[in-house]
Amino acid sequence: MKPRLPHSRPSVPGRRLRPLSLCAALALACMPALAPPPVSAAEAGVGSIDPAHWPQPAWPLAADPALERRIDALMATMTLEEKVGQIVQGDIASITPDDVRKYRLGSILAGGGSDPGGKYNAPPKDWLALADAFWEASMDTRGGGKAIPIIWGIDAMHGQSNVVGATLFPHNVGLGATRDPELLREIARITAIETRTTGMEWTFAPTVAVPQDDRWGRAYEGYSEDPALVASYAGVFVEGLQGKAGAPDFLDDHHVMTTVKHFLGDGGTDNGKDQGDTTVSEAQLRDIHAAGYVPAVAAGAQSVMASFNSFHGEKMHGHKPLLTDVLKERMHFGGFVVGDWNGHGQVKGCSNTDCAQTYIAGLDMAMAPDSWKGMYESTLAHAKDGTLPMARLDDAVRRILRAKFRMGLFEKPRPSARALGGKFELLGAPEHRAVARQAVRESLVLLKNQGGVLPLAPKQHVLVAGDGADNMAKQAGGWTLTWQGDGTKRVDFPNADTIWDGMKAQVEAAGGKAELAVDGAYKSKPDVAVVVFGEEPYAEFQGDLPDLMFKGGKSGDLELIRRLKADGIPVVAVFLSGRPLWMNREINAADAFVAAWLPGSEGAGVADVLLRKPDGSVQHDFHGKLSFSWPRRADQYANNVGQKDYDPQFAYGYGLTYADDGNLPALSEDPGIDPNASRTSTWFDRGVATTGLTLRLTGADGEAMDVVHPNVVTTDGSVTMAAVNTEVQEGARQFDFKGAGVVELRSNTPLDLVRETNGDVLVIANVRVDALPAGAQVGYVASCGEGCRGELAIGEALAQLPRGEWARLGVPLKCLRGAGIDTGKLDMPFALRGSAGLRLSLAKVSIGTDYERKVECPAP
Repeated sequence: MKPRLPHSRPSVPGRRLRPLSLCAALALACMPALAPPPVSAAEAGVGSIDPAHWPQPAWPLAADPALERRIDALMATMTLEEKVGQIVQGDIASITPDDVRKYRLGSILAGGGSDPGGKYNAPPKDWLALADAFWEASMDTRGGGKAIPIIWGIDAMHGQSNVVGATLFPHNVGLGATRDPELLREIARITAIETRTTGMEWTFAPTVAVPQDDRWGRAYEGYSEDPALVASYAGVFVEGLQGKAGAPDFLDDHHVMTTVKHFLGDGGTDNGKDQGDTTVSEAQLRDIHAAGYVPAVAAGAQSVMASFNSFHGEKMHGHKPLLTDVLKERMHFGGFVVGDWNGHGQVKGCSNTDCAQTYIAGLDMAMAPDSWKGMYESTLAHAKDGTLPMARLDDAVRRILRAKFRMGLFEKPRPSARALGGKFELLGAPEHRAVARQAVRESLVLLKNQGGVLPLAPKQHVLVAGDGADNMAKQAGGWTLTWQGDGTKRVDFPNADTIWDGMKAQVEAAGGKAELAVDGAYKSKPDVAVVVFGEEPYAEFQGDLPDLMFKGGKSGDLELIRRLKADGIPVVAVFLSGRPLWMNREINAADAFVAAWLPGSEGAGVADVLLRKPDGSVQHDFHGKLSFSWPRRADQYANNVGQKDYDPQFAYGYGLTYADDGNLPALSEDPGIDPNASRTSTWFDRGVATTGLTLRLTGADGEAMDVVHPNVVTTDGSVTMAAVNTEVQEGARQFDFKGAGVVELRSNTPLDLVRETNGDVLVIANVRVDALPAGAQVGYVASCGEGCRGELAIGEALAQLPRGEWARLGVPLKCLRGAGIDTGKLDMPFALRGSAGLRLSLAKVSIGTDYERKVECPAP
């Protein structure tokens, strides 16, 4: 019988539940409770670390003298250049097998958006062929180098989610709701198997962050706001990926090396900002944010990833007290520490290509995806001149080699010749999908069931509506084939069912009628409607929110639910999201409300719970319990179980079953904030500026006008705007320049895009060039307050786009910074300046990474 965690009983909205002891429930050796004892002001403010206060998990792998002798013998023959190569990792988008052959790098990765041939939907065979090519390069000794097998790391975040056809499990936020550690072990085991089929032997998982602010765009990567629940999963997930330490199958060809991430405090940054500063006390850092690392280290995790965030202003990639004194020495971590994407470049005094400090602090392998060559050269120079002590270099190399020897890689053939290499039939295998479907069923949380509308009889007319109903990308979320999870097509998911697929199959099999109408425009009146809607896919920092208003309160889904209800149709709302959001209006409007999180490839698991069997009995009851507290207001983004004044709408552990009274009184529809202050990473969509921004036209005469209608013209007639159709009616705006003029997007409050500027994020304009005369002057303009303005010429880039066809043009935020614009205070993040004869249409303006043509930054 699978152990059940506490809080399995439902609670009424807002009722405070006294947190039970997860450690007692599962007989775990856990860390102290969530709410730590009071600390002094000095301890809370300075960010000092005393390793003596930290736990000491036992490393499960005994010393192996024979293994150490092998490492000694190899290192005695290695050149300094070969040692440095082992501690630098490059990304497949920026490195070739020949580069590995020349520089003897010890590792590569495939980061989000990096794929064989640059194709997000590259077939599995291309992944395996590339794995073989890199392995062969690392083992090539013709130039005199040592044969040291390379290791390939990849973000297998919720299954092997980079590869077409793989099983996609619910994201961690949903798995937290299952309260089923043994299910997590099985999910990890399957993920390892499917990862091995394409040649990789190392995954950057699990994430054991304990998100404390639901505005954080990576909240869905965390299992829970409760450190005890995270701790109950961390060790078993590591064992599922690697095998049990000491067992015969530990790190064999059916398992992969794991990376526990991100060390430390990534879920506790101020204001929920990704890569921000974590200013909690040392006690809170230890008891909350380090909770998952204790069982993970005790399970023998072979690597830990350093985090982007700072602790009291000091970047984790350069934090020796935590990386070395705490993790390696006090906590007895016997693996190696790997960096995050150019994270070393954020350390004070460092750049992406030069950072001896990060190694001195305790990093063993720098993730230098596009900066690997410069990082290699500077690190080699630092090793030669003594800036990087030889003892520290040797320790880092030894830790990496030790993991490779433990995996038996020196005795293994190329990836395609290993036990699972090329067995692509295991990708999305029926038995794997069955486990994922179980995970979907167990993760669903029922928040409301007015009048017992659920479960639904399948032998009736069921309308399935909403833009999430038949939408694999929305259902799977970020880190799915692409970094942000966007830009994919249904054909990219051959081994998957959307929620509509599952509903249709079961309703029709029972003799009922299933109808799909995304916009709710049914052909004949249904007996019941299931409306599936939610967040668009996102990943790190692009998913950060200013508050918990769903789409700034302007999603259109509420109107769809109300319209169906007005027609006398019972409505079941199925909400897809990576975190709890303020949904009181939608909950009030619907008869039943289900938090489905991000279920992955097995949408049919939703139908398993919503629909009865044909004989009228229950197929599967609701099992999920909230692992994150559900907010009472849109500004209640950091109200976590165990805290003082805890007062959520639905408490941690809430979750109805069919046996419970699912009736709710009307919830308050006051969000507690001004909805017009909300902002997202999308600035313009379907012809209108998004919440917090204003569309403005300025003519040649300098007169500006705010746009409130779809068809307008400036006072001097120099710029005309008209609504045009895309895939939806009037889904874009066409701007016709009769003379000089500017189309502007003005922000109500300045935007801070410094973090995005430091990455590879662009402003993406979904644009159609309708007319562009030779010699036309077109500029991208941005401003950052009085006297702070810059412009980039983009006419040449526009000229290369096909006429009359939609395309995504990207302008790197780095280009704006190069033009003298302060991206930390953008009051006009986007504007187009045009001249007579220019005619173009805009459908969407956002920040992202998915473009078809990119504007090149001018030379400095």
